[in-house]
Amino acid sequence: MGVVKDLLKGLAVTGRTMIGTISGRELVTRPYPEVKREKPQRFHGRHVLNRYPDGMEKCIGCELCAGACPAKCIYVRGADNDPENPVSPGERYGYVYEINMLRCIFCGLCVEACPTEAITMTHLFEMSTTNREDGIYTKEELLMRPDGTVPHMFPDDPLADLDELQTADGWVRATAPGGRAAYEGVQMWQGTPGSADWSPEPSQEERDRRSGE
Repeated sequence: MGVVKDLLKGLAVTGRTMIGTISGRELVTRPYPEVKREKPQRFHGRHVLNRYPDGMEKCIGCELCAGACPAKCIYVRGADNDPENPVSPGERYGYVYEINMLRCIFCGLCVEACPTEAITMTHLFEMSTTNREDGIYTKEELLMRPDGTVPHMFPDDPLADLDELQTADGWVRATAPGGRAAYEGVQMWQGTPGSADWSPEPSQEERDRRSGE
């Protein structure tokens, strides 16, 4: 008897929602993927390797991100820079950079460990694949282009929101010294040539004001 009662209660919820939809009330659900919710500033999505505003790569091949990764999903191999044509400002650069997204737990520890802010996390989370090989992201897919745009692993995917790839600055705000009260409003990191907003994270009062608008 209790099972029947619970079933009728569930059907009543469905019925009220259907009637409300017909009468013009607000929908409870969103028609995904056409409509996507706005993600938090510090959302942990797909990784990206950044460049300096002058186009040089930020990664120096130090492998600290690989050492900090608890899932052991990052592989980095550095190489010496050519003095005549350097890839990065340091003596070395990231010659090989791979992330196994099948093992990644999106904890962000690689971002915290990086001394040059070379790796950050975007707002892109749609990374489903049909084979294991496509789950391995290489430097070709991770490194932003000289103009600041970021290549998509599957550029022909009709559901891929490429704008989410350009939001590569969120998590670095949470791990920068600007997170301390004494540094509020002070930019403590290098920007990129892209469209991402690397300005200091707004104060709590400013965020509350914006959310109330």
